[in-house]
Amino acid sequence: MSRAWALPVVVAMLAATVVAVLGGTITDLGPWYESLNKPAFTPPRPIFPIAWTTIFALAALAGVSAWRAAPNVRISDTVIGLFALNGFLNVLWSLLFFRLQRPDWAFVELLLLWLSIAGLIVYCLRLSRTAALLLVPYLAWVSAAGTLNWFVVQLNAPFG
Repeated sequence: MSRAWALPVVVAMLAATVVAVLGGTITDLGPWYESLNKPAFTPPRPIFPIAWTTIFALAALAGVSAWRAAPNVRISDTVIGLFALNGFLNVLWSLLFFRLQRPDWAFVELLLLWLSIAGLIVYCLRLSRTAALLLVPYLAWVSAAGTLNWFVVQLNAPFG
């Protein structure tokens, strides 16, 4: 890895780690979560940390790729802002679902998270095809999570 890539990669990985740690800290798989009725297609628990670690690593690399391909500071700042917004929405979902125990609110917020990822893919595609492709697994995983979230709402409502 060249020196020009080293610092952005380290910064992106640290940012992804902060989002992952915040989301993980908020996630509580205790009695409330265990008591929820979940659809039969819910993945086994060990799949989630593996998927999220992979997704955050790919997203960090996508961010670096798009940022380095930006033709000017305004566009590189926009890339950083879009990824920061996405990180915020990612953590917010965990807060709504697990801490506030509102899967219904979390599902609505997940729609914003999904749009954020789709928007990142479209924006990054203009800068780097690689960056856009690295984000596709994230969109697929959040789509699957959205389906799970929807079924949890249907199987357990009302909340609050």
